[in-house]
Amino acid sequence: LESSLLIQPWASVRFGECTFLAKVCFRDTGYILLISDLSSVWYESADAEAVGQRSKELNKRLTVHVSSFLNHLCNLMCPLLAGQPGATTAFSCHRSPGGLRLHVKSELSGLPFYWDFHCCPAPLEMVFRHLVRPLIQMNLALQYQVQEMISLLLQKDAEIEDYRDSGATLSRDRLRTEPFRKETFQQNFMAE
Repeated sequence: LESSLLIQPWASVRFGECTFLAKVCFRDTGYILLISDLSSVWYESADAEAVGQRSKELNKRLTVHVSSFLNHLCNLMCPLLAGQPGATTAFSCHRSPGGLRLHVKSELSGLPFYWDFHCCPAPLEMVFRHLVRPLIQMNLALQYQVQEMISLLLQKDAEIEDYRDSGATLSRDRLRTEPFRKETFQQNFMAE
């Protein structure tokens, strides 16, 4: 499950006044949830047996197969992560020194459905693999792209200057641009 979670994108979710980044992966065999407020990272991994036990504790009136619970949880969480939570679903969270509990209230087959994600602090290796390493890699990729764009702009300016030196003129004056200044661009970028 954790290797499948690696390819899931992070999504911004809001519970009350708190904003989190989260990603989740559901399978017939269980689920794994990773959630962060960018100062802490919590996770929960639950197999089918744990899901079955918790569903019996929280939903005494519902008797459905574990895969149906997992499918329903997936159908509740995926729209939330896509920014479109269901109108009949309520999410809330409670932080404690030992972790984070995400409470879900919905309906399943016309009956009330409750679920609690019991998240504990994520191990450093998991935080590094899912958050730190991808951020560093993306930062490096963006820095490379910026350098490529700067190089391309400087080449275009040299090409335009060559055309001007050969006597070419613009047919539309509104297209005229100032030459690109790398140092000014970098100073403005850092200031922003």
